[in-house]
Amino acid sequence: MLEMVAAGKGNATIAHELMISLKTGRNHVSNVFTNLQVSDRSAAIAKARQAGLGGD
Repeated sequence: MLEMVAAGKGNATIAHELMISLKTGRNHVSNVFTNLQVSDRSAAIAKARQAGLGGD
């Protein structure tokens, strides 16, 4: 999930690719934010990139 967020994919794309509902996808993304202790997508992407995810 975090890799998909770090790759810049939106909630709808993530949900579609994982074959889950949009609401479930949003919940998972929200849980990622909670676990990373960040409040938004850009902060989550920054943490993911620091960990070596979602980069080139």
